[in-house]
Amino acid sequence: MSIEGPNHDATGAARLPSPEPATVAQRILYRAVRFVLLGFARLWFRLRVEGGERVPAEGPFILSPVHRSNIDFLVVLAVSRRRMRYLAKDTLWKPVTAGLFNALGGIPVARGSADREALRTCVAVIEQGEPLVIFPEGTRQSGPEVCAMFDGPAFVQARTGAPIVPVGIGGSEAAMPRGKRMIRPRRIMIVVGEPLPAPSVEGARARRSAIRDQTERLGDEIQVLFDEAQRQAGTPNRRAVAS
Repeated sequence: MSIEGPNHDATGAARLPSPEPATVAQRILYRAVRFVLLGFARLWFRLRVEGGERVPAEGPFILSPVHRSNIDFLVVLAVSRRRMRYLAKDTLWKPVTAGLFNALGGIPVARGSADREALRTCVAVIEQGEPLVIFPEGTRQSGPEVCAMFDGPAFVQARTGAPIVPVGIGGSEAAMPRGKRMIRPRRIMIVVGEPLPAPSVEGARARRSAIRDQTERLGDEIQVLFDEAQRQAGTPNRRAVAS
């Protein structure tokens, strides 16, 4: 496997890596890295998953977790043995790491913007039958409230019909808060919700409305799962206290 950065067009602008299915070498690398990272996570964080049986064993799906820490990318590996593709900030694609991120299924996205090329790549990934991870809050957030979400998961679902699997991650912010580099040995709990099927609608206006409604529903589901994951991780739920 060659180590290279994203492809470039004639103008020199970076393009997203091809959404082609993984090679044998990439699948072997993914399994090896997953084995090592999860071994560390289970020891260091006492990582547990509740509801893992709700994750589809075959076919494409869109995993949509709450996002409170850089280690969320690590811990979500525990929900499925299948190789999952994921969106990540494009600044992670450096000359030394780009080949590794590509092999592990990463899709670089311009943070804080509606990256239509990234969304088209996500649709292509789902159409090939691969699982996809999209953090609907976008960048890392902080605190017990699920923040305003992007329509990315619902948009990709509307184009493909793949189910959205909501996920709450409790304790990851305590283990590695934003701005910190040290990873603390805090308990982390993952709670997986029931997959959300794609609504059946016809017409462009109805689809736009359905995407907004599905995003709102997804946010509500993730909040419930996040609260439960925080409770099981032993992290104080300031949202419940404040109410």
